Amino acid sequence: MKLSENMQGAALMTASMAGFALNDAALKFGGSEIGLFQAIFLRGIFAILLIGSFAYMRGALAALPARRDLRWITIRSLAEIGATLSFLTALFHMPLANVTAILQILPLTITLAAAVFLKEPIGGKRVLAILAGFLGVLIIIRPGTSDFNAYALLGLLAVGFVTLRDLSARQLGIGVSSLFVAFVAACVITVTGAVGVLVTQSWTPTEPAELGVLALAACFLFVGYYCSVATMRVGEVAVVTPFRYSILLWAIALGWLLFGDIPDGWSILGMAIIFGSGVFAMWRERKVRRTAHRHAQQRETAVKAGLASDTPPVNLR
Repeated sequence: MKLSENMQGAALMTASMAGFALNDAALKFGGSEIGLFQAIFLRGIFAILLIGSFAYMRGALAALPARRDLRWITIRSLAEIGATLSFLTALFHMPLANVTAILQILPLTITLAAAVFLKEPIGGKRVLAILAGFLGVLIIIRPGTSDFNAYALLGLLAVGFVTLRDLSARQLGIGVSSLFVAFVAACVITVTGAVGVLVTQSWTPTEPAELGVLALAACFLFVGYYCSVATMRVGEVAVVTPFRYSILLWAIALGWLLFGDIPDGWSILGMAIIFGSGVFAMWRERKVRRTAHRHAQQRETAVKAGLASDTPPVNLR
């Protein structure tokens, strides 16, 4: 793997995280006066136009997926609704950096959920990394102290919904377009925002500046999504993936510039623990895969030479 490809992948991952952080900041900044559901609805209109146009040009809307895939897309969309509502509610009532940091435990929760529900193997060291990640989250939210913000629990709920969403995506067939799935998600979230406006609040007149900020949020969201897809096609995954934690730097900077929020020492410590545990888990996964691949090659060579039987390798995790 050429270094330039890894550098390109790292740059795309960093751009993806910047897009998601800027989307969150713009939505919080532009939606603070008009309310959560109206902000979701207006941003959703712009997102549908952007993602829908790109999906149409790529032919992603030409045909419906198979019935089995449609069931998983439905489950994923419901999880997307739960994740959006819980995360954005927490975002509107918490510092940007804190709620973003809570969400960075996702790679660990997905690993744990895949082991429990999909029976994917997991070793003791990665279990310890997951526990360390949860410790980092507890340090950030500090339950039982005067600094505890109850909305942090919604951030944790969002982690659960996103974990379900991503596990559902794993069940989709290889022929299902990511753009189609993203377009469906944008439509579902926009409808959710519209229903929320009708049920919980009256329509608030929107200033042109607020519309502009929400349009920017949709553009940033699209950049984040597009770059995240492109990232997985360039460079080594194990090298590129740790750059996802660059979103913490974006969130801290944007929270300070736009909202005057500066994380305290405990929050910084929690973020560092989440970062360290996540990177360790990725490194461990890479090492295990390389060891398993090497053993498989050695066994294949031995079988061909008649020195070993063709039996499954020992679980190295």
